Amino acid sequence: MDLSSVIIAVTGVAGTLGGSLLTQRGSERAKLREIELVREHEEIRESRSLRRTCYAELNRDARQFNTALNRHLHVMRERGAEDADGVALDEAKNAHRDRYSEAQMIAPGEVLVRASAVNQALNKVYGQVKRLERGAPRPGETTETAAQAQYAVWDMLRTMKFPPRTGQRVFTLLG
Repeated sequence: MDLSSVIIAVTGVAGTLGGSLLTQRGSERAKLREIELVREHEEIRESRSLRRTCYAELNRDARQFNTALNRHLHVMRERGAEDADGVALDEAKNAHRDRYSEAQMIAPGEVLVRASAVNQALNKVYGQVKRLERGAPRPGETTETAAQAQYAVWDMLRTMKFPPRTGQRVFTLLG
């Protein structure tokens, strides 16, 4: 046999094996890219689901806190609040506080601007209610002014659900 025949045979075998290896590597890379894309897609979907759940629960807890404030103000006007009456209000406040804290970790700035405004308004009314209960209201604070402030929170809650600039739900804006 001629040396050139051996070299050609070795080159042919090496080329065949090398081609197979390159094809296999290319296939593996494509599979890894596909797996990574699936993971990214799944992470995006999970993140979106987490945010939507957080937004819905934040909205619910803010509404429940506002409703508890409304009920408490009615009780105060009708018969005067007792310790037992404050339990439901404090539970609603605590639930909202926890949900708002969670939203601060998850929600983007646009949502937090609205949520913060609602949170501040709810806590302002809560403070008025507590001062009225203690008999130490600030000048101008009455059950009527507290009720008006509490009622105004409903409009803020609506803007938290439907931002005025787009008319779309917050969920839609944030994906």
